[in-house]
Amino acid sequence: MPYSIAMAGKGGTGKTTVAGFLIKYLVYKGKTPILAVDADSNANLNEVLGVSLKATLGTAREQMKDGVVQQGMTKQMFMEMKLAEAVIEGEGFDLIAMGRPEGAGCYCAANNLLSMYLGNLIDNYPYMVMDNEAGMEHISRLTTNNVDVLFIISDPSMRGIETAARINTLVDELKVRAEKRFLIINRASNGLADSLRDEIGKRRLNLAGIIPKDDLLFEFDMNGNPTVNLPADNPARAATFEIFDKILDLP
Repeated sequence: MPYSIAMAGKGGTGKTTVAGFLIKYLVYKGKTPILAVDADSNANLNEVLGVSLKATLGTAREQMKDGVVQQGMTKQMFMEMKLAEAVIEGEGFDLIAMGRPEGAGCYCAANNLLSMYLGNLIDNYPYMVMDNEAGMEHISRLTTNNVDVLFIISDPSMRGIETAARINTLVDELKVRAEKRFLIINRASNGLADSLRDEIGKRRLNLAGIIPKDDLLFEFDMNGNPTVNLPADNPARAATFEIFDKILDLP
């Protein structure tokens, strides 16, 4: 099984940017190939990484549920073909997007096939990075829901810490095995207020580090430039890499 690292956090905290930095970090360290899984319904990890998204697994799931399978193909063959089409190749990584939430009706058969083929795909990679929305249901659906490291991303606000604590509780409720869990505070202007540090301790969250608010990163986001192309001395990128150096015990 791959060494798997997952991201979680409410929208707007920059978790996808952190996921992109992590993939860049692993490539820099020679820890390749990496399977990058965009499990956020608002799929935009491809934009951070600078690759084009051609298809998602959500489309294949919808088509199979509705019986839209090419003539002469079994459902298993169809899903395997769609999975192959959805894999986007990058430098040192492959990216696959799960797609939008499900609509009405039963998706049991489609989800079972999706989990099976995604599980087979995962076995081909020594490293996996998964960018999740706050719910984390996608992790619980996988044939393997074991996560070596879970990073919960928050902004420097009391509400953000409360959300991070709820996500941490949800991991237990979904019975996701996250061997190590860490909190990362993103977009901090002037360090971290004592009241927030106290709340983090009260909520028993394991603070891994703080990423500073960065104007160049904001400019990249506004202009649609891949944030993984930020220079090595960029404060946000450098702070994130320092966190990974300190936390990750990569095989």
